[in-house]
Amino acid sequence: MSSTSPRAGIVIAIDGPAASGKSSTARAVAAALGYRHLDSGAFYRALTLALLRSGIPEQEWDSLTASDLAQLQVAGVAEAGGYLFRIGSEEVTGEIRSPAVSASVSRVAAIPAVRDWLLGTLRAAGAKGGLVADGRDIGTVVFPDAELKVFLVCAPQERALRRLREQGDASASVEDIRAEAERLRTRDHLDSSREVAPLLRAADAITLDTTGLAFNSQVDAILRLARTRAGG
Repeated sequence: MSSTSPRAGIVIAIDGPAASGKSSTARAVAAALGYRHLDSGAFYRALTLALLRSGIPEQEWDSLTASDLAQLQVAGVAEAGGYLFRIGSEEVTGEIRSPAVSASVSRVAAIPAVRDWLLGTLRAAGAKGGLVADGRDIGTVVFPDAELKVFLVCAPQERALRRLREQGDASASVEDIRAEAERLRTRDHLDSSREVAPLLRAADAITLDTTGLAFNSQVDAILRLARTRAGG
């Protein structure tokens, strides 16, 4: 992660399973530090949405090449503090969190050509530092030399409740929460067992359990670590 120009700050890598609070926490940490926020999962989601729209049968996805993926015209456009996503000329940032995309994104992330398509983009974003990146392999694959790595964990029931609220269900039933928790466990297994860039805790990552932890408290915990690592 060297650069010939001065770096704007450290790189902070935040990993963890689905609905553990990675993106919201990373976004808040980036804002507090004046850093950029890079949500790697959003790139995967944008590509997943494009594939679902493309009409390409799922059984053919594994044989797709980088050239095939380029033809989907998915782009992440940097803006103040983060990214907007487009498919062709259409902005799709608001659509990449749909249940259909959530159901297929792990499948897409396991496609070898997807990693080739995305890895260079993500690393280029962190070359100048001053970045908070989140995902499932940010600290192990994308930024193995990040100055600070944090691995978030959270009980499945709590993660399920957060996910349902994120989707607009503020009064989820016990049965809804139980079903969502089971879906998240299945997602965890897929993410952890895939051959390409599986969900793993980096050996030098600091584990932070967010179960029952107030949002501001988990953000503050990471900010303290970041300021120590950044020397101020």
